[in-house]
Amino acid sequence: MCGRFVITSPPAAVRQLFGYLEQPNFPPRHNIAPTQPVPVVIVENGVRHFKLMRWGFVPSWVKDPRKIALLINARSETIKEKPAFKNAMRRRRCLIPADGYYEWQVSGGRKRPFFIRRRDGRLFGLAALAENWIGPNGEELETVAIVTAAASADLAVLHRRVPVTLTPDDFARWLDCSSDDAAPAMSLLKGPLPGEFTWHEVSTRVNHADNDDAQLLLPITDEQRAVQDAPKPRAAPRKASPPVDDGQGSLF
Repeated sequence: MCGRFVITSPPAAVRQLFGYLEQPNFPPRHNIAPTQPVPVVIVENGVRHFKLMRWGFVPSWVKDPRKIALLINARSETIKEKPAFKNAMRRRRCLIPADGYYEWQVSGGRKRPFFIRRRDGRLFGLAALAENWIGPNGEELETVAIVTAAASADLAVLHRRVPVTLTPDDFARWLDCSSDDAAPAMSLLKGPLPGEFTWHEVSTRVNHADNDDAQLLLPITDEQRAVQDAPKPRAAPRKASPPVDDGQGSLF
């Protein structure tokens, strides 16, 4: 799966690689979390555009977005059949620029976060699906989900699922929704080749979405790991407070 990701490349570098018209200026983000606005590249009228969309997909037919589960990922194996995603797969494929992402490995009874990036350090695109939800009063909400696939043998040691990551050679094929045939794009929905990505364990500070700084990307130190793995002291039991006489009287 993909529940947090990173964009640290300069805006000009992102624009040059993805080829959109706009010239947005955005700060580096080291811990992007679901429900936050994320940069999206999508083709409209044959031209690539940069947009901000909420990470958390809302199908167009939903009556109230507050009453559905948060859809941050779309499984590639069922993407053409699932009612939530099948129309977006045909008509609203998009890309999310990223320099890396986080995954949590369960080890020793603990969930340990890892930062994952391309071995060559290059910026890449996360395959994604977009939807524009229009409410009964005319309100609009543009949302997005990241597509996932089965992990390759090396990345599977962290998690059995990975986001679908695309290189510039595949951007045009994924973004081309000019026909209703999604078959050419479907062939891109697979995990990276073994050895294509590298990773290292990072501090559990990344668990808190409020933390967003470059220190999150650094390999965890032995001292940090010792502090994180130390047994947590048990809280002392709270003493029961004596009943308060509210002046109303009681038989019990």
